[in-house]
Amino acid sequence: MRTRVLTVVLAFAVLAVAGFAVPLLGVTATQRTEQLVAARTGDLDRFAGLAEQAAESGDTGVLTAEVTRYSELYGEAVVVVDTRRAPVVQTGGMRAADPAVARLVDAALRNQRAAPGGTLRPWSRGDRLLARPVGTGTRVSGAVVLRASVRAAADDIALRWALVLAGAGLFAVACVLLARAATRWVVRPLHRLDRAVGALAAGLPAEHARAGGPPELRQLATGFNRMADAVSTALEQQRRLVADTSHQLRNPLAALRLRIDSLQPRLPESATRTYTGVTAELERMEHLLDDLLALANAEHRAGELAVTDVAEARCDAVTVAAAQAQLWQPVAEQAGVRLDPVPGPPVLTACTEAELAQVADILLDNAIKYGGQGARVETRCFADGPDAVFEVRDDGPGLGTAELPQAGVRFWRSERHREVRGSGLGLAIAEQLAGGRGGHVEFAPVEPHGLRVRVVLPRAERQQGRTP
Repeated sequence: MRTRVLTVVLAFAVLAVAGFAVPLLGVTATQRTEQLVAARTGDLDRFAGLAEQAAESGDTGVLTAEVTRYSELYGEAVVVVDTRRAPVVQTGGMRAADPAVARLVDAALRNQRAAPGGTLRPWSRGDRLLARPVGTGTRVSGAVVLRASVRAAADDIALRWALVLAGAGLFAVACVLLARAATRWVVRPLHRLDRAVGALAAGLPAEHARAGGPPELRQLATGFNRMADAVSTALEQQRRLVADTSHQLRNPLAALRLRIDSLQPRLPESATRTYTGVTAELERMEHLLDDLLALANAEHRAGELAVTDVAEARCDAVTVAAAQAQLWQPVAEQAGVRLDPVPGPPVLTACTEAELAQVADILLDNAIKYGGQGARVETRCFADGPDAVFEVRDDGPGLGTAELPQAGVRFWRSERHREVRGSGLGLAIAEQLAGGRGGHVEFAPVEPHGLRVRVVLPRAERQQGRTP
């Protein structure tokens, strides 16, 4: 946002500076050009007066002396001719027979003045020719032509332009500094507010947004702080309730299990079925409590990763997947499931080994439990563009098309798998762990039957290229 605001303000400043400087540059060039023409026109008038006196008296000495002294002093050539175009005075190497001079002489003898056109610029070079007739009214007794140098005038224009541009540059710098200060004053409170909103959205303790900037932003920050306190308190109470409930229930469950186990030798054989059902329900409750704690930890970890800068994590997904498959191999054999890890080249994934191992455990547990005896479970890791993919597929009964969108919903279980022990939280935990690292979980059917679960995570190489 700050960049966009600065761009708009600076664009306006550049247009304002250009609208002020460009006309000023043109005015200074025009003024200096007019000064040059006026000065040389005055010199022409003086020489024309001397030429008229010389024509009346027949003495050209004064005219020659003045013209010669002028050329020596200013280095500009002057030609004076009579009505027959015969040269009276010629200085500075300019001759009346020169084509350009001859054209101006003809015009002057027709009582037409000649002045240079166009405005000078700093890069203007060369000379300009000016001419005027000698005499008054219709009595033209000759012509005066002057070759004026524009170098000094062009240098003056260059100096004036430099001063104007320097002033415009200073003004632009002042605009930049003012714009940066103004945008910082407005945007910095927004950045603090954005960080606080991110922390609150992730379920972390809310960071109070310090009031600053315009009154509207200060009022917004104050209102947000009040809301954040209320939301943070509610979230913390909810988190503490889940954690405390799970923890406090462990002790009664452990005591209950001990008492039930101690009763087993005293139970008649007819109560064996009831005892087995009770212990199964105890195991289900213990497993549910474990999953609730794991889900709460996964949500908290995902929130931290979403809003905090953590050290970069990376691991080889192929190595982690192979290690977890080896750990689950005895479980698969006991369940009558064939577990086949597919080898492949290393795939660096932007997560920790513990996080990926936990996700792999969840997917392998589900595949072995729900695949059924005789099923084949296959694991593989591969790179898919900028992502790393960990895939587990089985050829068990799978899920129906209508059931796939609900696979990651908390506590949801398919009706066809109700007899299998589970809490319905495993895939939700996997999604939280993957989401914390910028990934996601995909579910798709396998032909002719089965389920394919993919965990898509950013590759470590892509994460290295991001700028924090």
